[in-house]
Amino acid sequence: MTQTLAEALSLTDDGEGGLTARLDGGFSNAPQSAPQDRGAPFGGLMAALAAGAMRRGLGLETPLQSLTIQYLAAARFDDVRFAPTLNRGGRNVAYASVSAGQGDRLAIQALGTYGRDVDGPVLTPLTASPPPVEGLESTPLDTGFGPWFTRHIEHRFVAGPKLFGQNAGRTPELGCWMRTIDAAPLDEARLLFLLDGLYPTYFTAFPAPPVISASIDLRADLLTAITPDVSPKGWAYFHFTSRDVGGGWAVEDGVAHAPDGRPIALVRQRRKLMPTRGPTS
Repeated sequence: MTQTLAEALSLTDDGEGGLTARLDGGFSNAPQSAPQDRGAPFGGLMAALAAGAMRRGLGLETPLQSLTIQYLAAARFDDVRFAPTLNRGGRNVAYASVSAGQGDRLAIQALGTYGRDVDGPVLTPLTASPPPVEGLESTPLDTGFGPWFTRHIEHRFVAGPKLFGQNAGRTPELGCWMRTIDAAPLDEARLLFLLDGLYPTYFTAFPAPPVISASIDLRADLLTAITPDVSPKGWAYFHFTSRDVGGGWAVEDGVAHAPDGRPIALVRQRRKLMPTRGPTS
């Protein structure tokens, strides 16, 4: 039976200073038209687990400020061990790292910065006013290319999914409300999960078939403490933009907003485009 999201995010102490999680095929990044084991565990899940392993394993209680994660190799759908390290701790800021793998094979390594919020100047130029989520229809991704993990996300697009060339000649951007299907209040782990919850935005600029890519690294900056009152129903509005595609690489940026329009996170992701076959004679 496929895990629930809460089960997928759970970590167990291994008694040796590390934590383990069970990676389930229901969170595969393979398209739903293919077997789950044709893909690997979804990058957003790995980011959420990495941050959770640092927080739990090191007893960190202050908000996560930033997470940088490198995807070194595709993990298998099995138990994965996270080994967190406190690189430097302090009253206001703590620097941590974590590596995760299966046996001798590392799957990810990540850096986390944790620190308390204090009173000071406020400037929020990224505040947004998207259409209310209640007025938009839920739009499951097409199973022909939509990954397995998207079954755990409810998507409500602003102005549609714009797939396969609908943004050709225009800014390659996409707006979408998302929440996890358990409709739980938004928290740190669910936000990290959702920051990687859509297809690459360059899909809107190029015609089908989609140019497949693999996530190489991701950096998320959280702009406020993610407490239950930020989004009690779990919704956040995301705006993604492709910044550059070329040389076999893609760089994409995103902003996440609370339902009241406040910016709550920034994300930048680098992807490696998979080679495409030219026409055969």
